[in-house]
Amino acid sequence: MDTNNKQNNPVYSRNDSTQVNLTDEEWKKILPKDVYAIARQKGTERPGSSPFEHSHEIGTFYCAVCGNALFRSDTKFESGCGWPSFYEPISRGSIIYAADHGYGMDRTEVMCGRCKSHLGHVFNDGPAPTGLRYCINGVVLDFDKAQDAEKSYNEKDK
Repeated sequence: MDTNNKQNNPVYSRNDSTQVNLTDEEWKKILPKDVYAIARQKGTERPGSSPFEHSHEIGTFYCAVCGNALFRSDTKFESGCGWPSFYEPISRGSIIYAADHGYGMDRTEVMCGRCKSHLGHVFNDGPAPTGLRYCINGVVLDFDKAQDAEKSYNEKDK
């Protein structure tokens, strides 16, 4: 788990599913600058800059802003677009959608279902079974390897 700057973020939780509504000034105080620029200002990271783009590790991807579970690694695929791509979110409520007509394009923006942070966009050119390609900025993702998560879970029982 990426815990960098999480201690300064009181809303970050892997267990809490309540909606997060903070002001722009509050977000600015608790998020790293790169995460803030994409998540709250709807920015885009440079293509090919995310270590998650070509990662094949097994686990779960979370919102780096609030800790909400977003995607399982088994729904990730190599799209060649320059950003981590997935064909299906982890649950129906983990992602919310909005029309995006910026930059002279008609796209569908995807945001975290818990904190409404900008994640990226979804396109209709993905693989089966959904035919969708969730093109996500890696800087707004955290990742937990499946074996690390299992180890943490087992240690709680001791």
